[in-house]
Amino acid sequence: MAALGKAASPPYPLAGLSGESGLDRVSFLGARLPPEVEAMARSVGELSKETFRKLLKVTVSALEGRDCKASVQMIAESTDLSEEQLAVLISGMYTLLREALRLPVASLKQEVFKEDLKALRIPEDFILDFATIAFGNRRPVLEAALQKQTSKLPRITDFRWRVDVALSTSSLARALQPSILMQLKLSDGSAHRFEVPVAKFQELRYNVALILKEMNDLEKRSILKIQD
Repeated sequence: MAALGKAASPPYPLAGLSGESGLDRVSFLGARLPPEVEAMARSVGELSKETFRKLLKVTVSALEGRDCKASVQMIAESTDLSEEQLAVLISGMYTLLREALRLPVASLKQEVFKEDLKALRIPEDFILDFATIAFGNRRPVLEAALQKQTSKLPRITDFRWRVDVALSTSSLARALQPSILMQLKLSDGSAHRFEVPVAKFQELRYNVALILKEMNDLEKRSILKIQD
C-alpha cells in the first residue's frame, strides 16, 4: 500500500451547512475541529477497506476500555503503516466516535453525522462503517463504557470569601491594595484557601462570563437542539 499522503485540509467549521431548521449549524465535533480528527481525515482515504475496518475494530475496543496493544502490533506487522501513522489514525477515529457517542441520539441525527463526515472528505464506505458504530446495536454498551471511564472530579460543597486589605507588608506595591481571600471545601473532604488580587478576580469574572455566553450561543445552534 502506498504511503499515506497529505490532502488539502477540509473546510471547517461547517459554515453555511443547513440542518432541518434551515439555520447554519456547527458540526457535532464542535466549533473547532479536534486536531487528531483533522489529521486522521487527511490520511484515512489512503487506506484499504480491510485495513480501515481493522483499525475501526481496534478503536471500538479502546472505547470499551480494552488493552489494544497486541491488536495494533498485528496491524503494524501486516501493513506498511508506521507506528506514528497508526497512532494518528486510531486517535482521530477514537475522538470522532467518542464525540458522537457523547451526544444523545435525539440531538445528533444519523443524517447530520454522515453530512459532517462528508465535509471532512472521508470516503463514503468508511462513513457508513462509522455510522454503524455510532448508531448501531452496540451504542448502549459503548456509552456505558465511556461514562465509566470518565474521571469524576470532586464537587464544591462550601465556598466562602472576604475582601482583605494589607495594612502592613514587606512589599510597598501590596500595601493598602485590596485582595480577595477565598476558601473552598470539596466533596472529598479537602479544603483549599487562596488569595486573589482584585485585578485577577476581575479577569476571572470576565472569562467566566465569556464562557457562559459562548455556551449559550452553542445551545442556540440547531445541532444541539433536540428534534422530533
